[in-house]
Amino acid sequence: MASEEELFASVDALLKEEPQLPPPAERARLREAAGITQARLAVALKTSTQSIKNWENGRSEPKEPRLTAYQRLLNGWAAKHPKHPTPEAPAAAPQRMPERSTGSAAPDVIEPEAEPTEPVRAPDTPAPERPADRPATPSRRPAAKKAVPATLDPRFPHGPLAVLDGDGSAYAVNGIVLDCPATTIVELVEWTLRESGLGAPKLHRYGKDSDPLIVLTAAAAVKLGLPERLEGHEQRRSLRLPEDHPVVKQVAKAKWQLTQRGFGPWARIYRKAQGRDRQCVQLAVLSWDALDERAWPDVAEMEPADIARVLGVYAQRVITPRGSTAVSGLELMTAMRPPTKPERDTETGNWTSGHNPGSLGTQPMDPAPPEATPEHPVVVRSGWTGGFLNEEAYQWVRPVDSLSDEECMLPFAVGLDLNTAFLAAAARLVVGLSAPDHFHNVKFNPKIPGSWLVDLSGIELDPRLPSPFTPDGSRPTGPAWYQTHTVAYAQELGHDVHPIEAYLRKETGAYLDPWHDRLKNAYVDTLADLGVTKDLDDHQFLAAMEQHKQVDPALAAVLAAVKATVKGGVGKLRERPQGKHYRDGERWPALERPTWRPDIRAAVISKARVNMHRKLNNMATMTGLFPLAVLSDCVVYPSPGASPLDFLPYAASGKPQPGGFRLGPTPGLAKLEGVQEMLWAIDLMEKGLNPARHIKGGDSVLDEGE
Repeated sequence: MASEEELFASVDALLKEEPQLPPPAERARLREAAGITQARLAVALKTSTQSIKNWENGRSEPKEPRLTAYQRLLNGWAAKHPKHPTPEAPAAAPQRMPERSTGSAAPDVIEPEAEPTEPVRAPDTPAPERPADRPATPSRRPAAKKAVPATLDPRFPHGPLAVLDGDGSAYAVNGIVLDCPATTIVELVEWTLRESGLGAPKLHRYGKDSDPLIVLTAAAAVKLGLPERLEGHEQRRSLRLPEDHPVVKQVAKAKWQLTQRGFGPWARIYRKAQGRDRQCVQLAVLSWDALDERAWPDVAEMEPADIARVLGVYAQRVITPRGSTAVSGLELMTAMRPPTKPERDTETGNWTSGHNPGSLGTQPMDPAPPEATPEHPVVVRSGWTGGFLNEEAYQWVRPVDSLSDEECMLPFAVGLDLNTAFLAAAARLVVGLSAPDHFHNVKFNPKIPGSWLVDLSGIELDPRLPSPFTPDGSRPTGPAWYQTHTVAYAQELGHDVHPIEAYLRKETGAYLDPWHDRLKNAYVDTLADLGVTKDLDDHQFLAAMEQHKQVDPALAAVLAAVKATVKGGVGKLRERPQGKHYRDGERWPALERPTWRPDIRAAVISKARVNMHRKLNNMATMTGLFPLAVLSDCVVYPSPGASPLDFLPYAASGKPQPGGFRLGPTPGLAKLEGVQEMLWAIDLMEKGLNPARHIKGGDSVLDEGE
């Protein structure tokens, strides 16, 4: 007979167990009986709508502290809405993965399951044996909502990526959960390529399919033999496993290869392609900071299913992540403008690889000396001393002594931020595609992209506005190098320009147009999903923007990643050398890319800065208002009220006046960045600080991806 002590110990053990929730179907019934939507419940439990869907479909379970709170809520609903007895139904057959439905439906929308099928496997390839200590649970996936049939690709029935947890569950898009039996990195790579059904079709007819991405949680990384954290390196960029690490040796022994960046937070493992089939898997290790907090806010701390949702939406709308958002932004340029296309040899009749018109080709191109950086071999070898392009974003603060008494008496400083200003500048932007040619005493032509040596110091402009010709807003002091858009704007302002020298490109094209179009759609569509749509009036727009991050934290993270992709991708066009061992004049890895194009970066930033100045100038003409400061795409104005509606120009009809700043959700339009007291702004200006950097209540980051 059990003693009292043994009984108490058993009872205490039961009390310590996690709360037991009702079955998934009952959770959904109770919520619906209470008249609560999944979105509203997600807000109450401070999680995502997708997590609620997963809990109600049995694909995942909540963890503390949400577990106890969820159980308390369900118990309360159960008391109010008891379940009516129903006749016994025959036991349902176990469900396996149904076929993927067509299209690119929203990842959190599901419908009743289709006919079950067996998991996809490679022909004549036995499934890897399941570890003895792991139960044989079937893969689970609901049928996705039907969408555009044209996007269906039967080669990748489970989407572009999966997030692998320590228990072997691989969370893919549309709520799919695959069972991954791999216990080593090599097994994981082979499972991904042979059985997972992961990957994404090419974005351009001449492009390449996207390699499948497997994101590893900390538990999965440890299970596969990786350290939970990478330590002992001075620079984050150099984080990687040493060559003698057991996992690196395993990869090499199995005849797989790592790219030059080694096994780091973003590791690419590959073999030479077999015919047209690529053999490559991209890995991302969450606990090694693969998802930078600035670009992917709070994503690394989400549940695996929610991480899969965030990355899946990004992959669907932008590209399957292949590294940082800056790397993905650059990869997207190449994916949308592949360097080659198939051509038939007229003599042999065979297909060969030829140049794709409008692309940057396959070979790197040296810039003109003034377009390069001081450490570039072109500069060091030639001994160039003729100066450099300085086309950068604005960092300007208006002199305090230029403020009028009327301005100082206004109560508020209001910050406006232009949506993805670099992306707006990339629209219909003509850039050079060929090597630069050198000219002297050439007549200026605003239609030719290039770099011009011209003296703009004689141009007199209102000192209450920044100069459009320099990043710090100061007046030029003599001849300097400018990108075509900057010189064209001087001409637009009515000034005669006489270039002394120029480096110009004869072959031109709107290289960034497809990149711009895809990212613009991603930005606008994601904002619309968060309730910020094009049909809102300005009052409704401001109200929607104030709440949009709380509507769905997962989609808010996608929006942040899209913005980081734009800015980082532009910055990568002029990636600088890294590492303490670099010496001026040496080539660095980025120079071997055809996309190392500082002239294209200069064109984007020049156009963005000119666009900003044009709006500032028009605002002064229409309203008599002058800014206090500008930082990149953020401008701060003195205002009689705490809203942009108190100073933006509107016609008598109520419509915004063209030419000035306008509120709206599309690239190039403005949103509210922040509001502070006018005295706060003046105090910062007197200290030499930029109010635009701090107007939001934190520090703005000028991250150009270099």
